[in-house]
Amino acid sequence: MRDHALQHDAPHALEPAPCGPSYLGRVDPRVQVVAAVAFAVVVAAARGLATAAAALGMALLALGLARISPRTVLRRILPLEIVILLVALALPWTAGPSTAQEVPDGSRHAGGPLAVVIALKANAIVLGLLALLGGMEAATLGHALAHLRVPQKLVHLLLMTVGYLEVLRREYRRLCWAMRVRCFRPHADGHTYRTYGYLVGMLLVRSFDRSERVLGAMKCRGFRGRFYLLDHFRFVCRRDVPFAAAAVAVLAALVALEWF
Repeated sequence: MRDHALQHDAPHALEPAPCGPSYLGRVDPRVQVVAAVAFAVVVAAARGLATAAAALGMALLALGLARISPRTVLRRILPLEIVILLVALALPWTAGPSTAQEVPDGSRHAGGPLAVVIALKANAIVLGLLALLGGMEAATLGHALAHLRVPQKLVHLLLMTVGYLEVLRREYRRLCWAMRVRCFRPHADGHTYRTYGYLVGMLLVRSFDRSERVLGAMKCRGFRGRFYLLDHFRFVCRRDVPFAAAAVAVLAALVALEWF
C-alpha cells in the first residue's frame, strides 16, 4: 500500500509539462533555448509598462502554440503569483517624494505602477520559458545545452539533479512513512524539531550513500567525466527558419518599444 501511494505522487516542477502535438514541439531545441534566454534577458531589462504588457501577450501566444493545458499552467505559475502578491503588498502605493521609485528614463513611479510592471514582467518570463522549454525532456535540454557549448559540469549537474530528484523524494516519503508508523505526530515542541532535524540529516546521509553507489556504477560502465552525444539535432530550414525569424521579430519589436 505504501509503494502504491508513492507511485502516484504529484510530478515535481522540473518534469516536462504535458502538452499535445504542436509546432513548437518540432522546432530544434537549440533554437528554442536561445530564443528563451534572449526573451528572458530582454524582458528583464525592460522597464516600460507597454513593453511588459506586450511581452506578456507574446508569451501567452507562444503558450497557445505550445498547447500546454491551462491546468498545468495554473499549477506551475501559482507560486509565482503568491510571491508577486507579497511583493506588491510590501511596496508603497502612494506617489510621495520619498516613496516614488526612480527608473532609468528619469521618471518616477509609485509603488502601484511598479508592482504592475513587476507582475507583468515576471509572468511574461515564466510563461515564455514554460512555452519554449516546459514541454522539453530534461535529456533533450541537456543535449541542447551541450551543443551550445555550455560547460559540461553544469550540464551533468542538471541531468543528474533531474534524474535523481524523484529518487530523493521517494526516499523522503519512506522516511516520513517510517515516522508515522512509529506514531509520530508533529507538534510545536522540542521533540518535533529534533525529529525533523534527524529526518533531514538521515536524508542527507542516504543521499550521499546513494550518490557514491551511482558514481561507482557509472565508473564500472566506463564513465570518464563526460557524456558522449550519440544523437545530434538537425536544423531544418522549412521548420526552424520561420520560428527563428519570428523570435527575432518579437525581440526586435520589444527592443524598439522600450528603447526607441
